[in-house]
Amino acid sequence: MPYVVTERCIRCVYTDCVEVCPVECFHDAGELLVIDPQECIDCGACVPACPVEAIYFDEDLPQEQIEFLAINERLAKTSPIIFAAKDPHPQAEEYREVTGKRSFLLEP
Repeated sequence: MPYVVTERCIRCVYTDCVEVCPVECFHDAGELLVIDPQECIDCGACVPACPVEAIYFDEDLPQEQIEFLAINERLAKTSPIIFAAKDPHPQAEEYREVTGKRSFLLEP
């Protein structure tokens, strides 16, 4: 899995990354975006585009975010592909700097 969306995206869901992605690897999982590891081509265009710095190369993933490898893979299988930018989560600015947002995900 080349790139991983982490907890910082939860309740932000800015879609700048979707706009710059040359393939259709992003999926809208409601509370966050996720990357399909089978579709990502490892270009890295999404990393500087993310305004909350939620995307990491898998080898650079902070230890406390390791579970997001599996979360991205799992949610990409069940969430729709997002093809274009949309408005961010309604609470994006409120949650932009919040940590510990994992509990907002409805999946285990």
